[in-house]
Amino acid sequence: MNVTLNLAQMNKRIFELDILRGLSIALMIIVDAPPDVIYQTLQHSAWEGINLADTVFPAFVFAMGVATAISSSRRQPSLKKICLRAGILFLVGFLLNVLIYFCFEWAKLRLFGVFQRLALTYFWGTLILLKLKNAAQISAAAFLLLIISSLGFHIYAPDAPFSEIENISGAVDKIFPGVNHIYTSTHDPEGLYGTLNSVASMLFGILAGKFLLKNEIWKIILYGAGIFILGYGWSFFDIIAKKIWTTPFALLNAGGDMIFLALLLILFEKLPRTKKFFRPFDSLGKNPFFFFVAANVSTILLCSIKILGTPLWLLMYKITFQGFISPEFGTTIFCLIWCILWIIPAEILNQRGIILKI
Repeated sequence: MNVTLNLAQMNKRIFELDILRGLSIALMIIVDAPPDVIYQTLQHSAWEGINLADTVFPAFVFAMGVATAISSSRRQPSLKKICLRAGILFLVGFLLNVLIYFCFEWAKLRLFGVFQRLALTYFWGTLILLKLKNAAQISAAAFLLLIISSLGFHIYAPDAPFSEIENISGAVDKIFPGVNHIYTSTHDPEGLYGTLNSVASMLFGILAGKFLLKNEIWKIILYGAGIFILGYGWSFFDIIAKKIWTTPFALLNAGGDMIFLALLLILFEKLPRTKKFFRPFDSLGKNPFFFFVAANVSTILLCSIKILGTPLWLLMYKITFQGFISPEFGTTIFCLIWCILWIIPAEILNQRGIILKI
């Protein structure tokens, strides 16, 4: 199976990759916005299992890997540039936490978060890419990280390796950054230990990017299917859990993302007119970091502003869609409209060719 992507196209943005990023950002905005109960699939799993909401962040990490492989093929980034970009990502995430806890609870400032996880993942994933050139080496590195992560859980607590109360990921979090600076008293979903498998997720994205550069779409599908099946098999030994980014969780998401990317490539090659239906996600995907930050900051500020003791964010929900058909339906419609509102400025930036890079 062949999808034609010549060198000239590779020097431009890849539409399918922007779609994948845009879909991820759209779902992130929806998942982070609920003022009330929302459908379970749009909630993160409480611990074990996987919902649609749990696939969003891994998809963005995967897309970051694809983009890094393609951009590195044009010009290899210097160590200084890698450190600078990772540092900016980490700082943005930290400042978001400062804003959150300044508004609500300053005493327990959280160190890690989504952007901090992206920063660490990008840093180590890109360094591995610079050292390991071919697909076999990158694949081996990804599986080595997955195996190390899995073994760590079983060695640390052989009787109950994935206990929510006590596991190696939470134990590392309690050492650094410490129990007062993590998301919950037991663990941080973007803590250090889970970064092992998030780097592996990025490496699978890099692998897909290398296949894409060679027009080997069939390999993306084949590897994706194999990785997905392996993830399912691994789930009989390790749980599927986003909050500690377990090995089967990483494999199932990477495999699914590979297949989805390949299907987009085939769809737009065979039916180019279908691209217009994905235009909103293309717009979001061109400036993903900006709109993720803007949506989060806006939500935080709307929650912090109170009218007669009620947060403005909740008040907006109450006077529009609260109880509309059902609590879950009303909340979902409210979050969808919130997401659509961000597509408007995204489209304006897209039409003007404005790309805000980190």
